Amino acid sequence: MGTFTVPIQVGDLAGRQFIQVDALVDTGSTDTVLPSNMLEQLGIEPVDRHTYKLADDRIAEYEVGDSRIRINGRERIAPLVFGPREVAPLLGATALEIFHLVVDPVERRLITVPGLLKRQG
Repeated sequence: MGTFTVPIQVGDLAGRQFIQVDALVDTGSTDTVLPSNMLEQLGIEPVDRHTYKLADDRIAEYEVGDSRIRINGRERIAPLVFGPREVAPLLGATALEIFHLVVDPVERRLITVPGLLKRQG
């Protein structure tokens, strides 16, 4: 499966300002990552710190905050990682799940799928 990017808009919790970025769709990343200076510019504040295992198996701790994300005209609140200034924006699995999106690897696009509400037992 090749990689691809999608345009997303990221904004503050109040929805006063947004910026558009092309984010690499990365189902191997739990959370969405943007450069910390971009999030600070939007007024997004860290609310927690969390540990992440990186692609090279190193462990790193990053600040995490909440923001509004728009994808394909839909808007949800999702967690964001305050990444290093040079990091490329990544759209992670948590945001994909919040938006009920799955990856179409052949067409290199995101597809909306129904949510599940099944009773057990």
